[in-house]
Amino acid sequence: MLQDGQNILNQQGRPVADWHSQPAPAVLEALAATPGGLSSEEARRRLEQHGPNALPVTQGPHPLRRLLAQFHNALIYFLLAGAAAAWSLGHQIDAFVILAVVLINAVVGFVQEGKAEKALNAIRSMIAPRASVTRDGQRVSLPVERLVPGDVVLLEAGDRVPADLRLLRAHALRIDEALLTGESVASNKQLAPVSPNAPLGDRRCLAFSGSLVSAGSGAGVVVATGQRTEIGHISKLVGSVQELTTPLLRQVNAFGRRFTAVAIVAAALLFAFAVTIRDYDWADALIAVVALAVGVVPEGLPAVITITLAIGVQRMAARHAVIRRLPAVETLGATSVICSDKTGTLTRNEMTACRMMTAGAEISVSGSGYAPDGKLTTVGVSAEDDAEANALAAPLLRVALLCNDSQLKRAAVHWVVEGDPMEGALLTLGRKAGLEPDHLRAEWPRLDEIPFDAQHRFMAVLSQGPGGEAWLFVKGAPEALLQRCSHQADQEGEVALDRPHWKEHIVRAAASGQRVLAFAARRVSQGRQITPAVLEEGLTFLGLVAFIDPPRDEAMTAIRRCRAAGIAVKMITGDHPETAAAIARQIGLDEAPVTMTGAELDTLSDGALATAVSRASVFARTSPEHKLRIVRALQAQGHVVAMTGDGVNDAPSLKQADIGIAMGHKGTEAAKEASQMVLMDDDFASIVAAVHEGRVVYDNIRKVIAWTLPTNGGEALTVIAAILLGFTMPMTAAQILWINMVTTITLGLILAFEPAEPGVMRRKPRSRHGSLLSPFLLWRVAFVSVLFMAGGLAIFFHALNRGLGEDVARTLVVNTIVVLEIFYLFNVRYLHMTSITLRGMLGTPAVLIALVLVVLAQLAFTYLPVLQQLFATAPAPLLESALVPLLGVALLLILEAEKMLLRRLGLFAAEV
Repeated sequence: MLQDGQNILNQQGRPVADWHSQPAPAVLEALAATPGGLSSEEARRRLEQHGPNALPVTQGPHPLRRLLAQFHNALIYFLLAGAAAAWSLGHQIDAFVILAVVLINAVVGFVQEGKAEKALNAIRSMIAPRASVTRDGQRVSLPVERLVPGDVVLLEAGDRVPADLRLLRAHALRIDEALLTGESVASNKQLAPVSPNAPLGDRRCLAFSGSLVSAGSGAGVVVATGQRTEIGHISKLVGSVQELTTPLLRQVNAFGRRFTAVAIVAAALLFAFAVTIRDYDWADALIAVVALAVGVVPEGLPAVITITLAIGVQRMAARHAVIRRLPAVETLGATSVICSDKTGTLTRNEMTACRMMTAGAEISVSGSGYAPDGKLTTVGVSAEDDAEANALAAPLLRVALLCNDSQLKRAAVHWVVEGDPMEGALLTLGRKAGLEPDHLRAEWPRLDEIPFDAQHRFMAVLSQGPGGEAWLFVKGAPEALLQRCSHQADQEGEVALDRPHWKEHIVRAAASGQRVLAFAARRVSQGRQITPAVLEEGLTFLGLVAFIDPPRDEAMTAIRRCRAAGIAVKMITGDHPETAAAIARQIGLDEAPVTMTGAELDTLSDGALATAVSRASVFARTSPEHKLRIVRALQAQGHVVAMTGDGVNDAPSLKQADIGIAMGHKGTEAAKEASQMVLMDDDFASIVAAVHEGRVVYDNIRKVIAWTLPTNGGEALTVIAAILLGFTMPMTAAQILWINMVTTITLGLILAFEPAEPGVMRRKPRSRHGSLLSPFLLWRVAFVSVLFMAGGLAIFFHALNRGLGEDVARTLVVNTIVVLEIFYLFNVRYLHMTSITLRGMLGTPAVLIALVLVVLAQLAFTYLPVLQQLFATAPAPLLESALVPLLGVALLLILEAEKMLLRRLGLFAAEV
């Protein structure tokens, strides 16, 4: 029976079961589990009993509280006070319209926050961690939520422990438990039980959920899941909601506060001037000034910008780039250097054994990927000699399949590997040679093993042959095995090792961009454990297998796009310099790549390195420290750096980079947590696509600002001119508020949905220090505001001179302002080219929908009797009505001419 002790929590929420004081067999017995794992049916039953292995999701604020929070800022308080003043003075219509503006702004903010929360939750589910477990005697990969007590979990360096485990196997296993214990040094794990009263940090036979495997490998049985884990009592910290405010939004919010303060002071001065100098009725002056403040302050700008960012996140997700932290969206557009890993990012990460080299023959292998379709052909021999050469390769193939922990499986449409890609390629190689891995493993049961470790760079297994004899099989880096071998196998049996022969093969393979594994064997006396003595010498060298990871075709295209966009690409890899340089040439990174090794970097000072990183395009044999120094050196030169990584050792450089990019398929949880973006397809082309979307997002944010501020400014200048010069108000307070209300929910939002302008990836990256309110935008605010004022006053005085009356004149002014905003929208959609094109004039579906809504609203505003009474409007004669769109056309032509003139004069060239 499964014990219930794991389900009992003390008052602090900590588990009280003493799994750490019990031997591993006793724990397995208590959990009704076996080293081979649970059956699928038993796991399903336990999942129903214990629930998912997940911490409770932190609940956000109640929707009502979130809605009320939209009213909590100084501008809204000012508007509500103005509405109250209008109501008390008998201006109920003005009060109603002010309240409508406030409510619309609150709804927009409420909706966008809800979308942002949903987006982050969706992102979390897209990159949910997985765990390798043993089910039904097979190694499988499962979402951590499906783990249950009794599951046997396999651990490797870089994994995040998915649940609390009692270790069953540990080979040089070290786990970083700083999250729980605060210890900066990783804990060395063991299998022996410890005292029941041992503190958390001394429970070395346990692995705790949330901790990171920093070295070695192992396996453990799940003893606690979800809230019953040690990390459960701090779930609020682990599951805290991510902060949504970005530096860009903080800048916009600060601008909004300053702008609001200036507007309020200016409104107060304008009110005093109107009452004391121009003898306006103080109530009418107050309402006009309040309406003016509502119209000029861009209260909806932060919401629209956040929506623009959220749309960018969705577009990037559709292109396999998941944004984990919202600030990454605004930074991506400025990326000037991409530091990319090689394997799986610039290449396919589909390791294929392409050649075998034994003492007597070189064998080529056809086929690619993990599908076992292909054959072995001996190079340079006749067909009758081919079988003899293949027979010589049989001992090597036996080692390749037995010294192997991976599984090769047939998925729905393709073959997949559970485990190491190179081991998977060896399983494919064995199948091509007619061997069945499972059958061979049953014939040669494993007695003991030494997992691969970065320090000794080999894997060794002890297997028992069909005749009862014990054999030691070893595979690993050629350098590591050659120093442990004294003989090699050939047609005559065993002869002295010819080291120069094998080194020549290794160098030739590396020059072709191939990776090489070596294989060795030794018959040992009866024993069930591998001793250090049998590994130090006396091994027989069997041969080499060369692997190729072909470059991605799409990576070559993406690198060309980077060059056109002014983005430098640096390859940083742990491979041999010759291998890295060969791949760099194949993908078109550089015809003659300047390559630097980690050892060469160590000889350079930080100042010298800053110069060197500009010249080099390939960095080989690098360590985590080297990657960190490279990123810092590039940043010191003013570059915005995107850095890819997949392992624990990449976490420092991922955090240091402006954009840390983790791999979704092969990336460890440590890398994902240190990153701002996750590539779901591990494809370099997706990085370039994300940079493209980042530039589009930044362009659209600039367009939103370039449209919002001048249109608000034009409304304001029209009224201010009337007060300062003492002529009749061209718009009533209610009419000003109508413009603000109608355009905010239509024209003010659609620029967030704009597609990319042509040539967005042919521009140089923007400066990381560039200001959002650039000189060009400041010029546009002033210039367009004056044009709006001129257009509004021109139609106003024309109508009065024709004797049409104030109601008709004011209606024409409102319609003119709205029409000018529409035509200016078409102009601002293209800041880097002319808007007078078929594509520019047709507009996107979002633009057309907004245009229809605005036109319908203005028709109702002008002709609907109810709105005529509310807003004191009246229809105008046909001639004056026809002048309104002509003013819009004139505005568009003037601004297009201005755009062309600025480009020819080279003014604001870096911005336009």
